[in-house]
Amino acid sequence: MITAGTGVVRMEAAGNDRKVTATAESSGAVNVIFPVHDRFEAHFDPRTFCSLSIFKHSEEGSHKRETSIHFDYAGKKSTLDEKSLKTGETKHVENDLAGCATDVITGFYYLQSLPLALGANYEFPISDGKTTVVHATVEKREQIKVPAGTFQALLVTAEATSGPLQSKGKVWVWYSDDANHTPVQMRAKLGWGTLLFRLQRIEK
Repeated sequence: MITAGTGVVRMEAAGNDRKVTATAESSGAVNVIFPVHDRFEAHFDPRTFCSLSIFKHSEEGSHKRETSIHFDYAGKKSTLDEKSLKTGETKHVENDLAGCATDVITGFYYLQSLPLALGANYEFPISDGKTTVVHATVEKREQIKVPAGTFQALLVTAEATSGPLQSKGKVWVWYSDDANHTPVQMRAKLGWGTLLFRLQRIEK
């Protein structure tokens, strides 16, 4: 019903890897009642879309923590280290890693690399320390107008079907209906509200 803040997602080269960053900043009355200052950064292999590392800085109300996750595909393990910025308490967890996994942000760029045929269904794992299976469906074609321009787009819906993120929300992503499959708009419905991302510009 109200604009609670602003989120920004950006992808750029980082040596031989790709880096995705996402930030969320609350604003207005919401920032007074429940301030949010989050930053997410992930590195992944652009050839396989396997996540290499994740770093999260989260300030949500009274909860303040930093989390780092590293993926060891040779050892088939993911390692999570978390620290409470409020109490100093730390946590170290190792989980089994069956194979290549993406993360909650990089997964949208992985979908971009797929054929995205109308009516097609895809399943792939994402990891946030523990693995979740995501099911995605190419629903329909639509024309979408965003600050970066007007695009003929393919609407893809995605939601977790197993794992810790199951039943936690649903995501709609509009990809340009061309060879690039540029993500031009994304809407995520979560338990506490809705996030809307619209493509501002493409930098080359």
